[in-house]
Amino acid sequence: MFGAAGAVGAAGMTGLLGANAAAADERPHAGSRPEPARGERPVIGEARGDRLHIMAFNIRMDANAAPGTPDSWTDRRPVLARFLRLERPTAFGVQEALYHQVKQVADDLPDHYDWIGLGREGGARGEFMAIYYDTRRLEPLDFDHFWLSDTPNVIGSTSWGNRVVRMTTWARFRDRRTGAEFVHVNTHFDHQSENSRQRSAALVRDRIAEFGPNLPVVLTGDFNAAAETSESYRILVEEGGLADTWLTGEQQTPAWGTFPNYREPVDGGARIDWVLANRHVDVLESAINTYRHRGRYPSDHTPVQALVRLRG
Repeated sequence: MFGAAGAVGAAGMTGLLGANAAAADERPHAGSRPEPARGERPVIGEARGDRLHIMAFNIRMDANAAPGTPDSWTDRRPVLARFLRLERPTAFGVQEALYHQVKQVADDLPDHYDWIGLGREGGARGEFMAIYYDTRRLEPLDFDHFWLSDTPNVIGSTSWGNRVVRMTTWARFRDRRTGAEFVHVNTHFDHQSENSRQRSAALVRDRIAEFGPNLPVVLTGDFNAAAETSESYRILVEEGGLADTWLTGEQQTPAWGTFPNYREPVDGGARIDWVLANRHVDVLESAINTYRHRGRYPSDHTPVQALVRLRG
């Protein structure tokens, strides 16, 4: 059903999970997946009934930081694993993940998760905008990728002033429980070029419109732009008809800025990571999660979560 490049990820369909066993203290390894600490409670947790738990999470690329430092992937990986096994999102989009991280995250998740993704330079090269999903709930029906450039179908293409390749991955899912279908779009806008961010927002807006007027859509990403005040946000929300789930759901946490950069979170700080949804998605709860384990963050960004229901 899926091709090799940019197909559904390692678990189940391609049989590539289980590599990259780890040996460091507390680092996940075969037969030892980190579980949430006793007494830890999810902010939203596993979705029940017809609800879906959607998450956006920039997990921070593995920059080969020294063990013991805040940015060390060796130290952050088990914290991320604990967090994901605590919250158990139905589908979540990551940003910045390198191929070995994509596989390791999949290996650390429960066995009923799979992923869809492609490196932004093509194949396994560059960062992924992978979408992970709970296979017990969701069946992928279609997927694709496009690049944030004037030539969106050209792998690795750049335009608009961004020196870094930027891309989007999307997947159309059927909820096995209800039969409802929706599209999950996941992206990462440029961190330097304002022109690129605005042009990217317009392209994503237009691509979402092509899915049709009656299909529920959720958009996750690191937009490198402040919610509510940036032009990229206005293009997607006002022109694109998408709603900011942080504002439309019952807020379960303070309005933390989503880029604490391993420091103390700031209430009222800039929200540069968003979960947006169109009018066919009802938002029940929302959260910006500052989860830490033994004082360590899983990433320099905080995950953004939304509990939603698809309209029939």
